[in-house]
Amino acid sequence: DLVNKVFVFPQATNNSHVLVRAKPEQPLQNFTLCLRSYTDLTRPHGLFSYATKAQDNDILLFKPKPSEYRLYVGGKFVTFRVPEGVMASEHVCASWESTTGIVGFWLNGKPWPRKGLQRGYVVGAEAAILLGQEQDAFGGGFDAQKSFVGEMCSVYMWDTGISTSGVMAAMDNRPANAPIFGWRNFPYTTVGEVYLKP
Repeated sequence: DLVNKVFVFPQATNNSHVLVRAKPEQPLQNFTLCLRSYTDLTRPHGLFSYATKAQDNDILLFKPKPSEYRLYVGGKFVTFRVPEGVMASEHVCASWESTTGIVGFWLNGKPWPRKGLQRGYVVGAEAAILLGQEQDAFGGGFDAQKSFVGEMCSVYMWDTGISTSGVMAAMDNRPANAPIFGWRNFPYTTVGEVYLKP
């Protein structure tokens, strides 16, 4: 249970990351991903990377610049423009469903207009799942210039969609539905320089 703790990524590296020691039992027709990050980076950086042997960006939450988030599914992406605000932590949730391809996106609990991506696609289950780097190969292929520097917490993943009320519950670390993995029962290994801090 990591509630009231954060992962600190103190500097740019080509190896430091958090490996998530859980994965879905079967391929994903739907998913929701939520996390909170706090950074002053202005360069591109990977937050959450889910790679399969067939596709290194099967799911990727990427921030190319402070005013933009990208969600990749199966190697293709949609972009959500966000305000460049004052320095504050940002809570993001993204959901995707195969049957319609609809992507939902929430920033700090507020829903953005939905978009579409990869209708009919299925995300593989045999995955390397990690925080703080972008995988360009299964479980590796990191680039220090895309690494995350800052703090991250409240990471959740479900094999279902989510409602705005579900997003609010996740923000409070009180998820309504049992996740594949989540902050209250988070199986992980840190690699390189990543520290768990109060």
